[in-house]
Amino acid sequence: MSNALFDIPVTTIKGEQKTLADFGGKAVLVVNTASKCGFTTQYKGLENVWQQYKDQGLVVLGFPCNQFGKQEPGDEGAISEFCELNFGVSFPLFKKVDVNGDAAHPLFVNLKKSAPGLLGSQGIKWNFTKFLLSADGQVIKRFAPTTKPEDMTAEIEALLK
Repeated sequence: MSNALFDIPVTTIKGEQKTLADFGGKAVLVVNTASKCGFTTQYKGLENVWQQYKDQGLVVLGFPCNQFGKQEPGDEGAISEFCELNFGVSFPLFKKVDVNGDAAHPLFVNLKKSAPGLLGSQGIKWNFTKFLLSADGQVIKRFAPTTKPEDMTAEIEALLK
């Protein structure tokens, strides 16, 4: 599988170096997350989507971000514990990243270029923006923070067929 998007290095919340290619051959849902956001309850929906579709070839990847209202102030240990205790999160989480600006993580730079937002905007507007990628690394769709994970099942199922 050779796709530039899948070759970008990412660091898990436990400090392991990976790339999206390490989740080989799966469709991927990338989400920028936060623990103190009005949308934080979407962790439960994301976990449900992960549990429902992981055996069919979907992986959910959470990337905590503190750029929106400073709603992810904790360190990686606090984030991991919060997600597990409050929402039973078992899908992979990653080290806190920036998604906008000069320090934006290369993964999000590429995702925003591949799937611009409303009116062609490349910026991410808020926490829980979601990007659905095919198993070969093509960005299929960008979902707004207000889109609940359970409202994405038609797109996910179509991709997994």
